[in-house]
Amino acid sequence: MITRRFGLALPFLSLAAASSAQTPTWPSRPIRLIVPFAPGGTTDVVGRLAAEKLAPRLGQTMLVENRPGAGATLGAQLVARAEADGHTLLVSSSTSHGVSPAIYPNIGYDPMADFAHIALLSRTPPALLVTRNHPARNIQEYLELGRREKELTLAVAAIGTSSHLAGVRLGQAMGVEVRSVVYRGVGPALTDVIAGIVPGIIDSLPSAVGHIRSGSLRALALLSEARSPLFPDLPTMREAGLDVVSAAWFGLSAPAATPAPILARLTRETQGILAEPETRARLEELGGAPPPWSPAEYSAFIQSELEKLGALARAAGIKPQ
Repeated sequence: MITRRFGLALPFLSLAAASSAQTPTWPSRPIRLIVPFAPGGTTDVVGRLAAEKLAPRLGQTMLVENRPGAGATLGAQLVARAEADGHTLLVSSSTSHGVSPAIYPNIGYDPMADFAHIALLSRTPPALLVTRNHPARNIQEYLELGRREKELTLAVAAIGTSSHLAGVRLGQAMGVEVRSVVYRGVGPALTDVIAGIVPGIIDSLPSAVGHIRSGSLRALALLSEARSPLFPDLPTMREAGLDVVSAAWFGLSAPAATPAPILARLTRETQGILAEPETRARLEELGGAPPPWSPAEYSAFIQSELEKLGALARAAGIKPQ
């Protein structure tokens, strides 16, 4: 009897071992989180917060890797072409999956077909910021000065960002030219605005909050539907008489062929960190906690933004440099 039972068990043991070999434990090594912008900007801030919170839940180190260039398309292309094993992820954004696909030819990826979109991490309005010694003390003075000089000069983190598009649309609404001073990331752009080398910038709140509160930059208006609870005294551009509304958004995406069990785990853990009071409070401090969307809802949102922002970018005549 004993021999017979042992003999019958062998095939089952072999099958279990084979199954285990075919489905190795994930994650089995550190996870790369690609941020397609230079350090210091909102994409970087949101990405590092997500990595910090996800790492202990996944039981692996998350390595944030900044890959700036070509309106976030270089970093997005890297992830689209990466091995789809759950060890390379992207902080997708309104730049890489909204504006840039409309203005950069041959970006090397399809924003929808080449990615599995997991979750929205943050959505935040941009603010019009000026150096603290700027002659305009409020938004009305800024608009009057711009119309008088028939030009606005704004620092731009990269061609194709939602903030760049917002600046071009602001100039069009005012009837003036916009001179964009282009940088490789919002960090160096903010540094030059703080130093007074460039008079202003449109930037999303997470990377600007500290500078506003310290007084190194002056916020004149938000480009949002409503005022922000962070700065209740800061008017919107609509209140100033210009219908220019914008929002930057950031999410988590993986290569399209990533196995379903890995995507399910990533979705579960990401939704878990976004439900934590500490994480939500931190995102609120940065300008906006996201709605609890499913992967399908985030994907549908990206598709709609791809169409909307692409149309706005083409109408604004934005071209890569």
